[in-house]
Amino acid sequence: MPLAPHQFWQTVFPAGTFDAAPVDGFSDLYPALLPDGRQIALPVRVLPGDGSRAVASMIVNQASFAVEDALSDAMAAHAGAYPPEIVIGVPTLGLPLANGVARRLGHERMVALGTSRKFWYSEELSEPMSSITSPQHAKRLYLDPRMLPLLEGRRVLVVDDVISSGTSMLAVLKLLEKANIRPLAAVFGMLQGDVWRQAITEFDAGFVSHVHGAIASPRLARTAQGKWLPIQA
Repeated sequence: MPLAPHQFWQTVFPAGTFDAAPVDGFSDLYPALLPDGRQIALPVRVLPGDGSRAVASMIVNQASFAVEDALSDAMAAHAGAYPPEIVIGVPTLGLPLANGVARRLGHERMVALGTSRKFWYSEELSEPMSSITSPQHAKRLYLDPRMLPLLEGRRVLVVDDVISSGTSMLAVLKLLEKANIRPLAAVFGMLQGDVWRQAITEFDAGFVSHVHGAIASPRLARTAQGKWLPIQA
């Protein structure tokens, strides 16, 4: 049965619950696979434009705790391969996952970037940022200067919810570069398509292989029958 809008992101389904590669395409649901084969049902969202392209979306702060925990577990497993000394969380939806990853790594805290400028912040430690889901709402990303002693000379990991176009992650890398910080890796709740690879490669080609996700979803193109098939774009 189709899921109601409020039922997406709520259940970690057993492996094989949904067909992960239907021949005729997906309808309104894309089943993303966790590393152990379990599935998370994501809604298909049509992108602005002519209606021919879509993505499978995930909004972490609307997800159940069970889904958040499953994502954090998988992300921490990726992170543990490095391993980092400190986790940086990207606002807004990356912060709960950064918290979960840092806890699983045994850390006492994480460092949160911000988009609200406090009076003690510096414009020199900021960078403009936008995303695929809200391109019209550009904002600035800030690093609290008081957090620099926690980051300088340490093994740093960046955590965010989704990477899609790569513009948000690019803003993070540029911001951290201003503070002379090069993260070891970045771990996401979801890798959405492959467009992000070009943006990151143009900034730091060596960093692309250090980008990981708990789950992945493709970009989608509408078929003549109104279904959705994965595309390389």
